[in-house]
Amino acid sequence: MYLIIDVGNTRVKAAVFEIDTLKEIVVFGKQEIISELKKITSKYLIENSIVSSVASFTNKEQQEIKELLQPLFLNSKTNIPFKNKYKTPKTLGVDRIALASAAVKKYPRKNVLVVDAGTCITYDFITKEGVYLGGAISLGIQMRYKALHTFTAKLPLLELEEFEKLIGNDTNSSIHSGVINGVSNEIEGIIKQYQEKYSDLTIVLTGGDTYFLSKQLKSVIFAHPNFVLEGLHTILIHNLAND
Repeated sequence: MYLIIDVGNTRVKAAVFEIDTLKEIVVFGKQEIISELKKITSKYLIENSIVSSVASFTNKEQQEIKELLQPLFLNSKTNIPFKNKYKTPKTLGVDRIALASAAVKKYPRKNVLVVDAGTCITYDFITKEGVYLGGAISLGIQMRYKALHTFTAKLPLLELEEFEKLIGNDTNSSIHSGVINGVSNEIEGIIKQYQEKYSDLTIVLTGGDTYFLSKQLKSVIFAHPNFVLEGLHTILIHNLAND
């Protein structure tokens, strides 16, 4: 069994794979990581594991994880299954490394644009030759709602909800229209720019807002909410094969 651990700023996703088959996904708070990992290792016989983290661990947490799993910690020096042409590879987020890895595994010999709609919206482009060129980073949906509330005197803080109108007829509906139509049109516009340059483009949508945005977008996309986990699994297998 392989254990894939994706640590965000506040929560952790842990996935158990049996060879290439995803057996279980567990989501929990970052503060619970040691106790939850112990539960997983008591349930499954974990042979190899990988940890990807956008947040920092305390020295104690890192040591406990090492003692429990002896995992591969993903960083800029980790062996990866694609050619990285990013100008500053040390600053490339581990989540984006995982997404690129999933793209070359899932869609070999294809130009792929991965749109990850989470806290931020990231765009990552991998050529059909398996070369990662980079992409873009933008504000995520919740971040846009929070920015409107935080940087103005009177606008309320709203939660994401289904909204299909173009014209808002009160403050709340105007905010929803601005955020949701703004995000949708941004993504559609960027996809169109890539399609003009790469006609055979495959588009992948992933991240926490995958299902919501997949209903909003008109472009033909493949929705993969667990694409980061799949990419981390790919990196782990790639490293085990090249040891």
